[in-house]
Amino acid sequence: MSRPIRTLTAAAALLLAGCANTGHPPNPQDPYESYNRTMFSINDGLDRTVIKPAAQGYRFITPQPIRTGISNFFDNFRDIYSAANNLLRGHAEDTLNDIMRVALNSTFGLGGLLDIADPAGLKNNKTSLGDTFASWGWKNSNYLVMPFFGPSTVRDGTGLTVMLAVKGPEHLVYHDVKGGPYIFWGMYGLSTRERMLDVTNAVDEAAVDRYSYIRDGYMQLRAQQVGAPLPKPSDNGLNDMDIDELVAPTGAGNASAPAGEVAKPAAPAVKQPAASAPAAEPAPAH
Repeated sequence: MSRPIRTLTAAAALLLAGCANTGHPPNPQDPYESYNRTMFSINDGLDRTVIKPAAQGYRFITPQPIRTGISNFFDNFRDIYSAANNLLRGHAEDTLNDIMRVALNSTFGLGGLLDIADPAGLKNNKTSLGDTFASWGWKNSNYLVMPFFGPSTVRDGTGLTVMLAVKGPEHLVYHDVKGGPYIFWGMYGLSTRERMLDVTNAVDEAAVDRYSYIRDGYMQLRAQQVGAPLPKPSDNGLNDMDIDELVAPTGAGNASAPAGEVAKPAAPAVKQPAASAPAAEPAPAH
């Protein structure tokens, strides 16, 4: 495990150890609420002052077809990780499906810039290491807010940490570029955040307590995805919104991936450049 990852893990452990009463009704799936709310505030402040304005600027200056191509490029890498996780889960058919998606999009899709796997009938069934852990029996896991990455669980955060510590296929893209990892993951985060702009705006308008709103939505989504019992939401307005609508804008649920990754729209048309006005790309958290 790399030194930055070890430092991050140690800092999180210290914060968890210092958890105190938050003044909010206790949630059995959120025993680290004091730490989680603190990290949520830090992430939220960074997002409001830096990340969200950058994503808005990116949307403003970058035409929709180019943004879609960039999103497809990163999505192609997620299919590689999905294939590996489906292999670990013993899902031979899904593994082959993901390999075919990567092969098709990497060749005829110009390195993944065009998504031709969906219209070709290949399932977009993204999985993460967190999903793999769940399939091995770790279905129930406490809520955890990750630095920079946002909503997660101990299970999914563990999967994300392992993924970041492993030298993955993305290194082939930037291994000879100075600062390559920062450019690659920075662009990935920017693309993901841009796709989530309309979702987060809706959360801001709907939620009484944004922290618990996001937590409950995330935990319900992950419970559905891994087959765990659905948690009871807090009184924060979540019952007024369909959870599928909440997560619809960005892609197939991958809770171990950077925050905001959710599922792609079902049965999309060919995702290639088309003349249209910039709009949020409707859409999961390694």
